[in-house]
Amino acid sequence: MEFQLPISFAPLPRPIHYGQQILLTGSCFTEHIGDALSDWKFRTLQNPNGILFDAASVASSLVSYIEPRFYTAGDLVYLNELWQSWQHHSSFSGTDQEAVLSGINASQERAHGFLREADWLIITLGSAFSYRLADGGMAVANCHRAPGKGFTKHLMTIEEINIALDGCLYQLFYFNPKLQVIFTVSPVRHIRNGVVENNRSKARLLESVHHLVDKFDRLHYFPAYELVIDVLRDYRFYDIDMVHPNYAATHFVLEKFAEYGIEAASRSLLEELRKLVTARRHRPMHPSTGAHARFMREQYEKAVELARKYPFLDLGEELAYFSREK
Repeated sequence: MEFQLPISFAPLPRPIHYGQQILLTGSCFTEHIGDALSDWKFRTLQNPNGILFDAASVASSLVSYIEPRFYTAGDLVYLNELWQSWQHHSSFSGTDQEAVLSGINASQERAHGFLREADWLIITLGSAFSYRLADGGMAVANCHRAPGKGFTKHLMTIEEINIALDGCLYQLFYFNPKLQVIFTVSPVRHIRNGVVENNRSKARLLESVHHLVDKFDRLHYFPAYELVIDVLRDYRFYDIDMVHPNYAATHFVLEKFAEYGIEAASRSLLEELRKLVTARRHRPMHPSTGAHARFMREQYEKAVELARKYPFLDLGEELAYFSREK
């Protein structure tokens, strides 16, 4: 008897392996994938503009890394006692204008260099709704809790999404000819727009993404949305807000992503690294005991051996942590 709707999807024809660079951008679900890849010691850079939800913002930000765009004081607004950028998450905001610009431009420069050498770009789209300034119509990536009357909300058409992403992809492939792209659609529900509106939004993203995947042979689709909505299909897999997938659901999706997108040899190494990272995050109840000292020495020896066998891994954090009890 089946208790889940079966779903089949082909793995990547040339999967991800260690030594490759992966840039991730998009909605908050991007960070679940990015954090996991970082924990597994892949070389990653995630969300250089902070979290972005709509296709227009994602496309615009990627083009800005290619250029790269340099932000000036004229690109910032002073709002709620903070200097803020309409194109960046509030994590870039601050009270010092020069510090905000420095942080933004340092991120732009880093993204430019990383994207030029990246092997993979993972894009997670969250919503087809785009917000524009009422005065001038400029699309914004983040409204920074400004009064709603200052914006207009627009549900992008499939054609508008296609145009934004299509133009961006051509520039990306010219800038970095080896780049491969994985699209996902976030399973996080945007119920502030309404349930019906959220479903219309997701449907447009899905249609657009599959149009593009069919068009470009370097584009791929990972069904994170379908795994939560159609395979798990239960509110027990959501957090208390009934909007965000919980730990169990996220872990399930990440396991499927590893099967889908990471080569077998790298998955074997990944399991060893997962155990090491889990050990580093362990908080001992009795750190002064001999048992804890032995645990630290054992983990240090494992980290040293992994670093010796796989010199491309950055295990500096683990080596520093476990060496404290040597």
